[in-house]
Amino acid sequence: MPAHTQPPKRVLVSDALSEAAIRIFRDRGIAVDFRPDLGKDREALIREIGAYDGLAIRSTTKVTPKVLEAATRLKVIGRAGIGVDNVDVPAATAKGVIVMNTPHGNAITTAEHAIAMMFALARQIPQADASTQAGKWEKNRFLGVELTGKTLGVVGCGNIGAIAAERGIGLRMKVIAYDPFLSAERAVALGVEKVELDDLLTRADVITLHVPLTEKTRNILSAGALARTKPGVRIVNCARGGLLDEAALKAALDSGHVAGAALDVFLEEPARENPLFGHPNVVCTPHLGASTAEAQENVALQVAEQIAAYLNDGAIANAVNFPAISADEAPRLRPFVELAEKLGSFLGQLTEAPVTGIRVVYEGAVAEMNTRALTAAAVTGVLRAFRSDVNMISAPSLAHEHGIVVDEVRRGGALTTFESVVRITVEAQDMPRDAAGTVFQDGKPRVIEIRGIAMDAGFAPHMLYVRNHDKPGFIGRFGSLLGEAGMNVATFNLGRDREGGDAIAFVAVDGAVPAEVLAQIADIPQVKRVRPLRF
Repeated sequence: MPAHTQPPKRVLVSDALSEAAIRIFRDRGIAVDFRPDLGKDREALIREIGAYDGLAIRSTTKVTPKVLEAATRLKVIGRAGIGVDNVDVPAATAKGVIVMNTPHGNAITTAEHAIAMMFALARQIPQADASTQAGKWEKNRFLGVELTGKTLGVVGCGNIGAIAAERGIGLRMKVIAYDPFLSAERAVALGVEKVELDDLLTRADVITLHVPLTEKTRNILSAGALARTKPGVRIVNCARGGLLDEAALKAALDSGHVAGAALDVFLEEPARENPLFGHPNVVCTPHLGASTAEAQENVALQVAEQIAAYLNDGAIANAVNFPAISADEAPRLRPFVELAEKLGSFLGQLTEAPVTGIRVVYEGAVAEMNTRALTAAAVTGVLRAFRSDVNMISAPSLAHEHGIVVDEVRRGGALTTFESVVRITVEAQDMPRDAAGTVFQDGKPRVIEIRGIAMDAGFAPHMLYVRNHDKPGFIGRFGSLLGEAGMNVATFNLGRDREGGDAIAFVAVDGAVPAEVLAQIADIPQVKRVRPLRF
């Protein structure tokens, strides 16, 4: 072998993947080791991972910080499936490892499983099967209900939820949907009625969950929410454990308020024990939502194609921690990607009403760059306030699915104050919100304008955004409340539109501000609004 010849890239497949997927690597000149049992042995994985450039996994392999620490050559992790809960994404990002998933390969399969679970509930199929195979003939015991004419409540009407909604309509059900991202136009196109959550709870005969697990969706079916549901409701969860309060659901089942529940996911998995196990009106499956031959083959082939394309060409697809930009563009674009995402995140965290549009304006030198990745970063930042699973690849299609219009404008030429400026406006049903920023020579993103008010502020992990009247006494009282709470202020940035007018404080603090302190700040007479932020 000549001295200049590079050895072939090596990929480890540590979970079960099809032979066709393995062949993709070999056909593209990539050495692949298929060791489907290695993912079960963390210590063995740590010993072996240092020899590989890529890692292809399903759900068994756990990519922990210790695994990543040993992965001295690793450049990319590909997860055959949508969830990356088994990968420490922040640790991978810090190490410069791209993490990819396959977000659309199992959508139909998961939606079909939810519909199957709904039928199982309506006709008590598992219970009737067990009884019949036990030699009983309890025909009068298993009185079911028809689904035709019933109201199906879909919580989360994205890719999977929309398919479930379409299947429900095909069953002649009345479908109502709750989703903060669902536009009126998209709802009409799907044939569903867009409603608020409380309305869905009181009207639905069957509720099916199709949202990711975030801080906003955790226990979305809490004890209080379950109490507001229609008596006799049936509940299906094939999305994520933690979306419903399992103890509260058991109580509602015991009382008869909830007629039945069908669960494919649980708060703790593998679910060896659960308070709902053994309940006569509960149907359980072991996280089978994506378990069909077609879905497993689709995601296996997709992840192999993605890993091979990245290792051979530097192409990035469906990455959860990096935008779609080439290796040549990365050094110049990276600080602007960070700026766009953080500006978008800032505005997204301020927005509670449904988002209808995102407008990104590039001024100066940045307008001549590959702004597609920057716009994707901006959209990701906005949407991540509502969906933690969004990434820079999926964000544009997710926005399109929910009827959010993304508008990109370039205005090249020299600027008077800054070399480059990025301006983002988030249109929501209540009001628009806007901010602008730039990147200084140190490569760090800065906020230079909020609501038209000039500002000069960096970003920090924990920040407070305060709108207030520009009147004496605010700064002293605000600082005193933080000091009394033991909260250290890192930076304190102020701006106002005019003397005595509207003012903004953009403050970096060293930790999360307690809720009681936020309430005290909100009670300061000059304060219009206070909002904690995370970056």
